[in-house]
Amino acid sequence: MGQSLNRRELLKRAALSSLALSGLPGGALAAQSLPGSHEFVGKGNIRHSVAQWTYGFLTLEELCQVVNEIGFSAIDLIGPEQWGILKAHDIDCSMCNGAEISLTEGWNRPAYHGRLIQSYTSHIELMAQAGYKNLICFSGNRDGMDDDSGLQNCADGIKQIMSLAERHGVVVHMELFNSKIDHPDYMCDSSQWGIELCERIGSPNFRLLYDIYHMQVQEGDVMRTIRDHHQWFGHYHTAGVPGRNEIDDTQELYYPAIMKAILATGFDGYVAQEFIPRRAGPEGVRSDEARVASLAQAVAICDV
Repeated sequence: MGQSLNRRELLKRAALSSLALSGLPGGALAAQSLPGSHEFVGKGNIRHSVAQWTYGFLTLEELCQVVNEIGFSAIDLIGPEQWGILKAHDIDCSMCNGAEISLTEGWNRPAYHGRLIQSYTSHIELMAQAGYKNLICFSGNRDGMDDDSGLQNCADGIKQIMSLAERHGVVVHMELFNSKIDHPDYMCDSSQWGIELCERIGSPNFRLLYDIYHMQVQEGDVMRTIRDHHQWFGHYHTAGVPGRNEIDDTQELYYPAIMKAILATGFDGYVAQEFIPRRAGPEGVRSDEARVASLAQAVAICDV
C-alpha cells in the first residue's frame, strides 16, 4: 500500500504542477481551484466521470485515488468483478459494463438474443444489489443487414429485459459510435437511428449514450442535436476531434459551450471523459503525470 500511496502523491503533485504551468484552457482554473488540499472545487452543475480504459496505465485502485484527489467521484465502464474496489474508495460506477458480448456482436442479431437476455438479466439483478443505475449495450455490426431489420431486431430483443430494468430502476444505454473511422460497419452510428430505436422500445429506462466525439465525426451538429433530442440521451462521453485525444484548444470542439448546451436541457446525469491522453511531460516525453494532468484539465474545462 505504501508504494501505491507514494505513486498517488507523485501523480497528484505532477498533475497539479503541470496544470498550473500549462497555460492551456482550464489549467489556471484547476490550479486556482486546488489550493491547500488540492481538491477540485466544482460548480456542482456537471457530474464528472472518466472511462477506465482510457487510463489503463493506472490500476483501478490508482485511478480511484487519482479521481478522489482531483475531486470528482465516478468511473465509467466497470464490471461487477471490480465494483468492490470502487466502493472501497466511495466511487460511483457511472456506467456499468460486462453484460455485452462485444462491440460487433450485439442486439441486432436474433441469434445472440438468448445469450444477451441471460447476461443482461444477471447484470441488472447485480446492479440492483450494488445500487448502480446505468448499463451499456451495443447494436453490433451490420454485416450486410439493412438498418430497418437491425432496428426491429434490437427492439425485439431489448424489450425482453426492459420490465426487469424498470422494476430495478436500471437504465440501459446503447452507445452511438462513428462508423467512418473507429468502428466500421457498426449499426448504431447515427442519432436518428438510435432515436428511432428508443421510440420502438418505448421505455423510459432505455436511452442512448451520446458520445460527443463519435457523433462529431459521424454527423456533426452536436449542439443542435443535443438541444433538439436531449430527451433520448441518458449519458455523455467526451473526446477531442480529430484524434480522440485531449479536449483542450488543440481540437475543433469547444467543450464549455457543449456543456452549457447539455445543462440547458436540464440534464442531471454523468458526463464521462473518454479521450486518450497523449500530453507530453516537461521533456517532451509522454508520462503518467502529464496524462493525469490532462484528466484534471478536462474536468475543469467541462465544469461550467
